[in-house]
Amino acid sequence: MSRRPRRGQQEEEKKRGSDEEAQEDQVGVQSSEGTPDEEDSGEELINDNMINDYKPIPELDRYESEGIDDEEMHGDMDFEQRRRAEEEIERRRRINMADRRIPRAAQDLSDSEDDDLDQFGERVYIEDPFEEEDTDVVEEERYLNIEECRGKLNEWIKDDRTKAWIKRAFRKILNECKRGSDQEPIYIQLIKEMCKANKQSLEVLYPDLVSANATIALWVAEEPKIILPHLNEAARIEVNKRFNHYHNIHQEIFVRITNLPVVDIIRDLRYKHLDKFIRVIGVVTRRSAVYSQLKEITYVCVKCGMKKGPFYLENNDSIQLGVCIQCQSSGPFEKLYNQLVYRNFQRLTLQESPGQVPAGRVPRQKEVIVLGDQIDIARPGDEIEVTGVYTQRYDYALNVKHGFPLYSTIIESNYIRRKDESESLNIDKKIKDEIIKLSQNPKIDKLIYNSVAPSIYGHQHVKMAIALAMFGGEAKDIQGKHRIRGDINVLVLGDPGTAKSQFLKNVQKTFYRSIYTTGKGASAVGLTASVQRDYSTNEWSISGGALVLADKGICLIDEFDKMNEHDRTSIHEAMEQQSISISKAGIVTTLQARCSVIAAANPVGGKYDSQQSFHDNVDLTDPILSRFDILCVVKDEVIKEADDRLASFVINSHIRHHPMAAYELNNDPDSEWSQQIKGYFVKENKQTQEEVIPLELLKKYILYARTHIRPKLQNVDHEKISKFYYLLRKESEVCGGINIAIRHLESIIRMAEAHARLHLRNNVMDFDISVAIKVMLESFLQSQKYSVARQLRRKFSDYLTFNEDSFDLLLNMLNKLYRQQKDYYQNIKNYNGDIRVPVQVLEKEAKTNGVYFNSDFYDSSKFLEAYKRIQDYITLK
Repeated sequence: MSRRPRRGQQEEEKKRGSDEEAQEDQVGVQSSEGTPDEEDSGEELINDNMINDYKPIPELDRYESEGIDDEEMHGDMDFEQRRRAEEEIERRRRINMADRRIPRAAQDLSDSEDDDLDQFGERVYIEDPFEEEDTDVVEEERYLNIEECRGKLNEWIKDDRTKAWIKRAFRKILNECKRGSDQEPIYIQLIKEMCKANKQSLEVLYPDLVSANATIALWVAEEPKIILPHLNEAARIEVNKRFNHYHNIHQEIFVRITNLPVVDIIRDLRYKHLDKFIRVIGVVTRRSAVYSQLKEITYVCVKCGMKKGPFYLENNDSIQLGVCIQCQSSGPFEKLYNQLVYRNFQRLTLQESPGQVPAGRVPRQKEVIVLGDQIDIARPGDEIEVTGVYTQRYDYALNVKHGFPLYSTIIESNYIRRKDESESLNIDKKIKDEIIKLSQNPKIDKLIYNSVAPSIYGHQHVKMAIALAMFGGEAKDIQGKHRIRGDINVLVLGDPGTAKSQFLKNVQKTFYRSIYTTGKGASAVGLTASVQRDYSTNEWSISGGALVLADKGICLIDEFDKMNEHDRTSIHEAMEQQSISISKAGIVTTLQARCSVIAAANPVGGKYDSQQSFHDNVDLTDPILSRFDILCVVKDEVIKEADDRLASFVINSHIRHHPMAAYELNNDPDSEWSQQIKGYFVKENKQTQEEVIPLELLKKYILYARTHIRPKLQNVDHEKISKFYYLLRKESEVCGGINIAIRHLESIIRMAEAHARLHLRNNVMDFDISVAIKVMLESFLQSQKYSVARQLRRKFSDYLTFNEDSFDLLLNMLNKLYRQQKDYYQNIKNYNGDIRVPVQVLEKEAKTNGVYFNSDFYDSSKFLEAYKRIQDYITLK
């Protein structure tokens, strides 16, 4: 192939012949002068005639035929043949580099892409409908083998070809992913719904990424900080493609990854989790104000006006401006304030959920950074699920304190969701069927009462009150203006050593969300909320207390009487309105405290005096007492028969729960100790193992009832409730004790709803109302003096004997009469005979209290277990 001569050279050759002699003379003159002109030597390429070099000359614009294949010369190779040849060359190159691939476990092996492999296992090019629309796709990406990871993964993802492939692949997922029988892709529907609501976040399920493109799913988990911006850009392209002017509403679209399969615990986060995608669950304890964080910044050179930027800021990155490209000066540079771009910034403190903290350990917490449209999505006390990047940042305070480089770890949130109480425990179909079958037991209420603190003997009234508090009533919201609580508050007042704290500890283990605290160790701000100064911004932030953290749960307060009056006054609003108002340090807000309060207190002087009223026995005011729906008085009375049964129960409990008891039963079941252990399992308290619901099943039963059952007042006897409220209020004015107010009428309704929920019924029946009235009446009678309570029991005997086994009532009457006779005979000197109760006295007592007397009572197992009848008298065996 000959070189085409330049036009300027032709003109010079024409002149060269005529001026040859003149040029020789000129050279001779120069040589004689000894000053040769070096600039004139050689060919001058840039001159006035250079434009003529590019004019067409047909006789010169041709190729020489020598050395050229005639077939190729005359038969032009089309684009398809040339592409095949280049693919063959590229395929051979890949075979030579096969050893440099990433491990097989990290490859995308989905069935949908197996058809794109050739016989050598290489990826072949397929026409992509999304490639023509994406102007960022470079030509080399057409033949990119995405599995051929060169070097580290984070560097491979940053390659321009890889970034283009990520965007195209994710757009393909958005346009093709379907679920079930849906004709339209699911994410196209979500995009339309997002734009309809003018939102900025598109939620993408991680399992969908795994099924559609496992490579992208793996990269999201391994290098989320690098790949998520590319997914956001791909989503923005798809949104603007369908809604051309949506960028006027939101310039960015955020992809929120949900349903990450692995849930980590905050205290288990380690170095291996750094810069990885994680999912944690916890309770928000503190929330900062919303700040404007600088995202993009542009500088301008003061000397020449040249712009530098925009620079994208991440965390605490420093900007190296260098020198100006135009004037080569090192500054000064000024910010272009009209081109600064900000984003919303908020900081949350996430603490381990109460149920996740091991016994005896301090709850761990992590700081969560919330950006964009996720601010104010959670408040202190909310239990949330956070999916984000676990990363580190430089902490100057830690470096100064320890003297060596140290970084603090944080979670950069990608997706936040407030957890519902139904998600606290997993209830599958098998457990659900077992719960429904258990609810059909006619004695389910007694089973649940016995399952509350089964290691504590007796105290059925306390167990019943705690069970109703765990199930709770139904809250009402009246036109969004007034809210009536549905949670039941319980106060247990009793002598020392009557297992009050054990009741609270058992509730903490049984209920799915509870906070335990003591009155002496908790202050007003510790129970409600506090305002603290943020160490990084030096501004005030809100930190929730025990009542806030127990939102939608139960707050357990031990030693309630040890709290000072100021601290008890601070929880008045939380117990009735179930909210906490804050007005401190310029912060005016309201936090939710929708929880039940179960408190335990000791009487004044250390022992409850039955000859005094309830107010004289406890140092609590009427406003705080009226906020408790149920009052339980636990007395430590000296009764020989009861003490014998209690002592026997405690001894047997220690024997059968010995650490070696299970080992003894398995290895030597015929030994004397094993036989005793087997007998103790069914001996005490007339309870067998079948009469107590297992703890895990009881947890799920309560959770299922609170989640799915919404009891309603329908076709109930309103006249019965009104009449009882009037009689009880009238007696409270005459006899004293606690003051009956309208709150106690609401308490009856709440307890009736809780009892209906216990039976998994959506309708409140008259039976539930009668049980609620009985609990309220028993609570009222326990607050009276002994003499007054005895008279009132006879007056309200119809309400107290409801749904009670007549044999149980007769047995209780017989026990009281026997104790009275025993006290009488003990006052007679030198009496050594049997203590006898006349049969007529028992029958008369039953008639007085409105209890039906049946002569079969003397033949029942309940009577024969402790007593025997001798003609007209009853005595112990």
